[in-house]
Amino acid sequence: MPSIVHIIYIPGVLLIGFAFGFRMGARAVRAELERREQARRR
Repeated sequence: MPSIVHIIYIPGVLLIGFAFGFRMGARAVRAELERREQARRR
């Protein structure tokens, strides 16, 4: 049986990972859209 620490720690780490991944993904998408907009202007 997992201890209470595991019940809190594992979902906490997963949430931090999802938040970090979401931030990095959103930044990459914005950079790609900006790159395409600049290429379209040329």
